[in-house]
Amino acid sequence: MRLVNRQPQGFADSGDYAPKLAERQRSARRWQGIFLVATMVGIVFLVALLYTIINQAFGYVAQENTVDPATLVSAGVPLEELPKEQLIQILRDHVSAGVMRRFESEQPFELRSREDVYSLVVERVVAPRIVATWNLDASLLRRAAIQHNVAIEYPDARLVFRAWLMPDFLMRSQSSTPADAGVRTALLGSLWMLAVIILVAFPVGVGAAIYLEEYAGKSLVNSIIQTNISNLAGVPSIIYGMLGLAVFVRALEPLTSGALFGLVDPATANGRTILSAGLTLALLVLPLLIINAQEAIRAVPASLRQASYGLGATKWQTVWYHVLPSALPGILTGTILAMSRAVGETAPLVVVGASTFVALDPQGPFSKFTTLPIQIYQWTSRPQDQFRHIAAAAIIVLLALLLALNASAIWLRNRYSRRLD
Repeated sequence: MRLVNRQPQGFADSGDYAPKLAERQRSARRWQGIFLVATMVGIVFLVALLYTIINQAFGYVAQENTVDPATLVSAGVPLEELPKEQLIQILRDHVSAGVMRRFESEQPFELRSREDVYSLVVERVVAPRIVATWNLDASLLRRAAIQHNVAIEYPDARLVFRAWLMPDFLMRSQSSTPADAGVRTALLGSLWMLAVIILVAFPVGVGAAIYLEEYAGKSLVNSIIQTNISNLAGVPSIIYGMLGLAVFVRALEPLTSGALFGLVDPATANGRTILSAGLTLALLVLPLLIINAQEAIRAVPASLRQASYGLGATKWQTVWYHVLPSALPGILTGTILAMSRAVGETAPLVVVGASTFVALDPQGPFSKFTTLPIQIYQWTSRPQDQFRHIAAAAIIVLLALLLALNASAIWLRNRYSRRLD
């Protein structure tokens, strides 16, 4: 019996294989180089962004006192060493009675510490003001020239190295003076809004994903719903802002303003509140959350469902006790990433009516509000250099908040993955 070596049809003969293999390898190396260059370009842009932010958040400032501290004392004792009673008297002598009553209503002077009273004296009486600022690179590379210029142009000023991002920057409320401004009000507004988004979007999004994956069959209506959810994920965010303005701010104003619950006078009710902003951004991230939750549920092996049915479990018991716990790490990861996008949004909040200057901290979902992105936008639009410095510090705070959310997503995913293993 003669064996015939038949080569499969379409298989290149040995004479053409080596050149084509070499060409494929060269093509692979070219694409690998392109991907490496793209990665390096992305890293360069990221480093440039971080450098620009950090460069403006630190640097030298030339600071002058409106009132010389030496003129406030008579016995030759430095201002920083005066007892609390004398500091209070200095406040009474240089601050109006209305301001003193406001200080007393916020916290009685008997309960204030000496350091707190001293800070009020420095802020309200000495009133240091910044007359010139420099970025970090100039402060490090041209220190001698800066000192020389300050000595000539601002002879009464004191040159100090200032970190605009300090712990008290997180604790101070907004102010028209950059040196006294902080992000406490904006940070609290972002956190309140984030709480509303999670409470609304998470149960609705997960519930919709469970229905579409586990209960809804293949029909024309469900296909249309699924297509629209995918399309809504790509709608520009400002469209959601217009929707929120029409529905939550105007149509549902009694609810979103708190007038329906008797919290505000209906005649002065205003729907531009944290609740309106939270509901608007909940609609914004809802399609993303549904899609992420569907992918997580779809990744659960079908054998797990079949094993549950084989043991006599119902459809709901299978979903609640087996499918949902297995998909929970992916659902939580997608949820927190969606929340990260919501925290950084600006356009919908501008349309809904976020205030650019709010001096009072939000007390609940029916309060007027501002957020970190809105505050950053407002500061960067100012012509003074000092506002750009505090805007850079606020950007670092926003980035830290986003990194904390992303780290929480990774931690939750790893924790529930180990529990399932």
